[in-house]
Amino acid sequence: MKIVIYTIIVSLLAGFLLGLLLGLFKKIFYVSVDERIQKIRDALSGANCGGCGYAGCDSFAEAVSKGQAPSDGCVAGGAECAAKINAILGTSSGESKPKVAFLACAGDRECAHDKGIYVGPKTCAMSQQINNGRKKCAFGCIGFGDCVAACPFDALSMGQNGLPVIDREKCLACGKCVKACPKGLFRLIPKDEKGAIALCSNRSENKPQIKKDCSKGCFKCGICTKKCPEGAVQLVNGLPEIDRSKCTACGQCVAACPDKVLVLL
Repeated sequence: MKIVIYTIIVSLLAGFLLGLLLGLFKKIFYVSVDERIQKIRDALSGANCGGCGYAGCDSFAEAVSKGQAPSDGCVAGGAECAAKINAILGTSSGESKPKVAFLACAGDRECAHDKGIYVGPKTCAMSQQINNGRKKCAFGCIGFGDCVAACPFDALSMGQNGLPVIDREKCLACGKCVKACPKGLFRLIPKDEKGAIALCSNRSENKPQIKKDCSKGCFKCGICTKKCPEGAVQLVNGLPEIDRSKCTACGQCVAACPDKVLVLL
């Protein structure tokens, strides 16, 4: 009987001492946690899409609390999410315009032909590494759909013409397609942007070869720059660049382009 009592007493003393030690260690090694992190995490969309540039919502929430990421960085949550985060932080990110992905290439399979029979891995990234892409045009869309696979919002699909199709309603401008495209053909533009824009990324100076590679390639004729009454169009690195502060979306450059490279948004 005494053995049982002694065992109980020793167990209680050991438990008491262990509790004291744990409490002491907790104070010694205590790391303060910013309570705002969890609040910010709760305000996020929870998509864990990585569109913010971080591994997931947890990492982004911590970065925002430390001032290392913008409060409006959650593309899936949009303006509503940014407003909640600003309320938590007591800050303001200003008014941000919604954006959408844009593909600067019109080289579908009818006008941009393959170099030959491609037998490598069916990804744009590998095709780029192996043979600078499978198309004759070294600047055009390869067409294996790496961008489609990268899109976390199902906003991209491969069209029957061999080019990616962007669903503007689903696109949240996360930028995944921008990073996935080895040719750098995607860019993010304001969703409500108006005016002319070029459907070509061919910067080659070899004009005769441009048409051989793609019948819809920009020929660098410069007619668009001459026809614009506002002087909003300039050739930069061989491609039409539009000054949005001057462009009135009159469409004269679009009508004048013999290659139909320019379109109106």
